Amino acid sequence: SSLKVPRDLFYTNDHTWVLVEGIEGMIGITDFGQAELAEIVYIDLPDVGAEVVQGSPFGTIEAMKTVAELISPVSGEVIEINDTLESDPRQTNIDPYGEGWMIRVSIHDMDEVENLLTPHDYMVYVSGEESE
Repeated sequence: SSLKVPRDLFYTNDHTWVLVEGIEGMIGITDFGQAELAEIVYIDLPDVGAEVVQGSPFGTIEAMKTVAELISPVSGEVIEINDTLESDPRQTNIDPYGEGWMIRVSIHDMDEVENLLTPHDYMVYVSGEESE
């Protein structure tokens, strides 16, 4: 498939990703996730200073036909949000791993990263989803 799955990220079954940089993580939705939603019209993100919990929602993403929860890959404190998504949520469709990133967090427990999917595991998971 033509889906992009960058090698330097970790993934969840809920189609979110995290880029780990030291003790910080940048979080967004995967290419597969945005493609499933189609045209994204609104994204609701937490405030800076909010706590996010691994496996729990940190916000919602609205598309033309559906609203989905955004599930956090790691636990931590939100240190930055991507303000441009407020006025231009389509960045998430256009560039889900770049300009379409959502939040940056200070990760509380680096061991949580071991619970996440590797790029290979995520590709296998998604190819199963695609063939259903």
